[in-house]
Amino acid sequence: MTYEVTKSDAEWRQTLGPQEFEVLRHAATERPWSGALLDEHRDGLFRCRACDAPLFKSAAKFDSGSGWPSFFEPVSADAVELKQDRSWGMARTEVLCARCGSHLGHLFDDAPQTPTGERYCMNSVSLNFDQGDGA
Repeated sequence: MTYEVTKSDAEWRQTLGPQEFEVLRHAATERPWSGALLDEHRDGLFRCRACDAPLFKSAAKFDSGSGWPSFFEPVSADAVELKQDRSWGMARTEVLCARCGSHLGHLFDDAPQTPTGERYCMNSVSLNFDQGDGA
């Protein structure tokens, strides 16, 4: 797939820190309960750390108890790309930024407490937070 924002690995390394690069560009996962945005509860907008695309509103964030920021829906259906992930001997749905193809986390259908029943389980390091416009 061709993305609106494309860069070489060398270019991504210039703009992302080492952990950001590993998560966003190589689908690594940050340790649970370690992310800076896990306890972010202000109104605002969560954006892709790699390309600044809007991804999730704070109104869709909920405490899933998983150790990662969780959302029940993206800002729009075309904000993220969903891809089958069979790594580590599991069948999961990977969530990518639709604008740059960066790995954000995974989607699970195990959140009956939400309006959608879905849990977009994101790595904090893959997101930036802008206060305001999150309702």
